[in-house]
Amino acid sequence: MSGPPPEAGWLNLLIGLLQGAQLWLLCLLDALGLSGQSHGQPAWPWAQRLSGENLLIDLGQARQLGLTLVVLAVALLVLLVALLWRRRRIWLATGAALLAALAPWPEASVVLVPAYPTSFHASPTGFTAGSIERGRTLYAAQCAACHGTNGRGHGPLASAQAVWPPDLGGPLLWRRADGDLLWHVMNGMRDRRGAQTMPGFGTALSDADAWALIDFMKAQGAGESLRAAGLWAQPIAPPDVTVQCGDKPPRSLSSWRGQRLRIIASELGRQASPLPDDPRLVTMLLAPQSTEVAPQSADCIATSPAAWAAFSLVAATTQLAGTQFIVDRDGWLRARGEPGKSAWSDDDLLCRSEQQPYAKPGERPLPPDGLGALIARMDAEPVRFVKGGYVH
Repeated sequence: MSGPPPEAGWLNLLIGLLQGAQLWLLCLLDALGLSGQSHGQPAWPWAQRLSGENLLIDLGQARQLGLTLVVLAVALLVLLVALLWRRRRIWLATGAALLAALAPWPEASVVLVPAYPTSFHASPTGFTAGSIERGRTLYAAQCAACHGTNGRGHGPLASAQAVWPPDLGGPLLWRRADGDLLWHVMNGMRDRRGAQTMPGFGTALSDADAWALIDFMKAQGAGESLRAAGLWAQPIAPPDVTVQCGDKPPRSLSSWRGQRLRIIASELGRQASPLPDDPRLVTMLLAPQSTEVAPQSADCIATSPAAWAAFSLVAATTQLAGTQFIVDRDGWLRARGEPGKSAWSDDDLLCRSEQQPYAKPGERPLPPDGLGALIARMDAEPVRFVKGGYVH
């Protein structure tokens, strides 16, 4: 999740190139009117796509693909020279063909995975508290009977299904691209023999409903992961909400991307005592309902019942008041301080790497404890999140 291994640099670049190339191709096809539309966005026209997730697992195949791309780039350069150098054209063109033929091509079964028309769709919701709340209602009506109220797959109708419903708190949601999730929600799922294992809900849900349902399942899955394992096994963003900062115009929580945030849940919308000013963080109070807020207690405040419920879901608690969250510069929830704790500790870092923080030569060691240690470790171990094979 974080704490980049030695391979992270070139592997992130490789996966990013694969994703960028496919998105560029899809945009080009859409501009030429060749891609068609699916659920309001350009449709991927092929039954397969390049997968970054498999390359993350199989580094040997990733190295082969990276080397192949380098060899193909050289072959293309040689071919361009051949077009300009008439006297050596045949020899250069033959050399380019040999380079392409001798490249260490990776196994197709590793690089290529099944794709759907919606595989490259992006969620339009912004993972807002309102969308999560809307998804909560839809989940209770459409999904809880099989997947269970907590998403663990133990609903009252689970045993009657051809295949037992999966645990939505596990890695299922995080391994698949959002567009693939949309396709399965709307069209259902089938096993390798073509037998239906989950019905589609395309006739019962609109596109907006399906995206809201996916948002709720992500938030619930993050909370269930925290409840079961004591950490956010996969990165989760804070639910987005409108924030008021004094007399300034309202802005969204997500607009602080690039700055660290401290979010404090307070039922009264105020702190008993002023918080010390900390230039490393933007401090925001979260309240369940509109109320006056002491100017010196925080930089900003968000008053929203939906946001209170969404953060409770992600934090796996029914007693959110007094809970604190730290959001890193990239917009990921990284730490949670439980109510009543007087100081931060390393145990509060819930989105973390199992590796020790990497220190460059000459750098000072990380502080042993406290908020400074959490901030230093978050900066030293940025989230490296691969969803659907793409680095986020």
